[in-house]
Amino acid sequence: MWFQKTIALQPQRRGFHLIARELLSQLPELANIQVGIAHIFIQHTSAALCINENADPTVRLDMESYFNRSVPENEPYFLHNYEGSDDMPAHIKAVTLGSSVTVPVNNGRFHLGTWQGIYLCEHRNHGGSRRVVVTFNGE
Repeated sequence: MWFQKTIALQPQRRGFHLIARELLSQLPELANIQVGIAHIFIQHTSAALCINENADPTVRLDMESYFNRSVPENEPYFLHNYEGSDDMPAHIKAVTLGSSVTVPVNNGRFHLGTWQGIYLCEHRNHGGSRRVVVTFNGE
């Protein structure tokens, strides 16, 4: 069975946010999959997706600190700044982290490790609602 759905995520402030619960709440169809795979793709160039620590919130704060230090705003060599000083740094961060994750599905749920969560990596100060396309296949 193949299935695809576009989901509008709740707007988030800049930072790294766990979204697996939000995704699952909008994917009742996933309950029909005993074994399969889900591909989650974000339709934006200034936000990203990744999988990382889900238990300790300081990991998400440290990730934000690291990327802000690695790709600072207001660099004089950035030409692309039409939407503000966070514009080009957001694109660089997004391409570094990536636009999709692939997750196994088991018994109608994402089959993540004990300490793993799916992150929305919001790199804009005012990114707004983000759209993700979830495509899954399984039986």
